This record gives sequence, structure tokens and C-alpha cells, in this order.
Amino acid sequence: MRSNLLMTLTISASLAFSITACSKSGAPKDGAMTDTSMASTPAKPMDTVAAKTADTMAAMPAKENPMVGGAAMYANKDIVDNAVNSKDHTTLVAAVKAADLVATLKGAGPFTVFAPTNEAFDKLPKGTVETLVKPENKEKLTKILTYHVVAGKIDGAGLMKQIKDGNGKAMLKTVNGGMITATMDGDRILLTDAKGGKAHVTIGDVYQSNGVIHVIDTVLMPG
Repeated sequence: MRSNLLMTLTISASLAFSITACSKSGAPKDGAMTDTSMASTPAKPMDTVAAKTADTMAAMPAKENPMVGGAAMYANKDIVDNAVNSKDHTTLVAAVKAADLVATLKGAGPFTVFAPTNEAFDKLPKGTVETLVKPENKEKLTKILTYHVVAGKIDGAGLMKQIKDGNGKAMLKTVNGGMITATMDGDRILLTDAKGGKAHVTIGDVYQSNGVIHVIDTVLMPG
């Protein structure tokens, strides 16, 4: 009887120890995260963040070109396609066509064009333009027009930097081989041609797909 009672007590103690051990092993450790809601939330991929940033930047308005001759100038169009829309440059466009320079100025470039207005051509002696556009004067006209073109894309900031770096003067080699001198006249850029004629940039930084246009108020003359 006594041995049976001892056996019963031993078995009960063993069972109690086993239950306690199992309970301790299954309990979470101190400080362990029991809420799995954060773990189930997937991290936001970096490419998604980058895509949203790109979309935001794309939605920002780009800097617009100034209006020229009452017309919008589009940076994704070439020099000729923009110039034909300016009512202030009909004489220049006619001269470019007469000199067969349309294909050249529609080329890849890039070109920096100093574009005289109609009023600039009107400053020339009477009959000069009418004489220049005649077929027999094509070579002379071409020489004058290409004197207004510089290879490369030089915006206003770049031109002013060249002037500063040149101690107040920048020498620009034109497509026809002649030189134009650029200086500052107050806060405006002043161009001096081979004959001493002077032209101010009145509208600068008109960006094109193949370069940049700077509108000027006087026709430049090569030597």
C-alpha cells in the first residue's frame, strides 16, 4: 500500500515537471515582438520610389523660351522652323532661303545664331537687301549670313563667361572665318563686327533643338 502511494506521487511529480517545462519553452522571450502586423507589411521597393520621383520631376514645368516676333519658340524645333514663325525675322528668313542655307541651319549643328530683326536690316542703305537677294549676289549674301553664325551652342551665360575670362572681351570665330568681338555694355552683350559696326543682343537664350539664337538689333558686316 505504501509502495503504491509512493509510485503515484512520483508519477504526479514527473507530469507536473513536464508541463511546467513545456510552458516555459513555448513562452516568448523577454522583449520579443509578438505583433506580426509590421512583419507582414512588405517593404516599399526602391525602384517604386525612384519611379515616383521621376514622375514628379517630369511633371515640373520646363523653363520656357522667350517669345520672339510674337511667336512661341520651341526648344524641340530647329533654328529654321522657329525663325519662320517670327514676324520680326521675315527678312532674315527670306535671305537664308535666297542663300540656300536652309538645309545647313536645319542640320544637327549645334549653332549659335545672332539673328538680326527686320528693323536691323532696315538700317542698311536703301536697296541693299533687294540687291543682296539677287541670284548674282548669292556669294556675298552667304558671306554676310554665315558671319552671324558661330559653331557650337553658346548661351548668354557662356558668352559672358568668355568675356570675363578674356578680361572684358571675347573673340568669336564665325562660320565664314571672320571674327566678332563680344563685350559687355552695362548688363547687355555688345557685338562689334570687322568694320566697327555694333549690335546689341536684345533677346538672348532662345534655345533650339540644334543650337541657340540671340536676337540682335543691327546687321553685322564681315571685313
